[in-house]
Amino acid sequence: MEERVSFPSGEYRLEGYYHPGSEKGAVITHPHPLYGGDMNNIVVETLVLAYQRKGYATLRFNFRGTGKIEGRHADGMGEREDVLAAVRLLAEKGVRQIDLAGYSFGAWVNAHIDCQSAGIRRMVMVSPPVNFLDFAAVGPIPCLRLVVLGDDDEFGNESRVRKMMTHWNPDARYAVLPDTDHFYSGALRDLEAALAENL
Repeated sequence: MEERVSFPSGEYRLEGYYHPGSEKGAVITHPHPLYGGDMNNIVVETLVLAYQRKGYATLRFNFRGTGKIEGRHADGMGEREDVLAAVRLLAEKGVRQIDLAGYSFGAWVNAHIDCQSAGIRRMVMVSPPVNFLDFAAVGPIPCLRLVVLGDDDEFGNESRVRKMMTHWNPDARYAVLPDTDHFYSGALRDLEAALAENL
């Protein structure tokens, strides 16, 4: 059962849902808040469920300015601070091995996090929106473990993502789901299966 939590990020307080588990845990980030994305997004919930079924503690939260949360959308910069604050909260709760998983805008924000300095063990990207947001500043991501994408994703061309992965981390696994769009319409079970297979 998830419990509602509140935690600081800079001058703001964020809200999220925390589910206790083992010493392994995952922070999960949501799609673009200016287009209706939040922690209750169904793809985010699928990520949460996949991790929980593997025994992980989970923390999903709303970025600053999302819903009734304090602050304003910060074009990714402030949202990175939010991610680091969420990671700190998991660590404070005794989680020692932390994954960072994000969907769409959340994956883009996460991609700018330095895993080593943040204490991130592994990163999972779901539908990185390479056709919609600028990934040019994203360097190698040694902790990147898995990228999942639909082959009909209008915001992340499959061949373009594959090319970028050679720069991000050529050893990361790449799961492409057939006949699947950016929103995983009718494909949530396939997404959960791909995550479960690789976690």
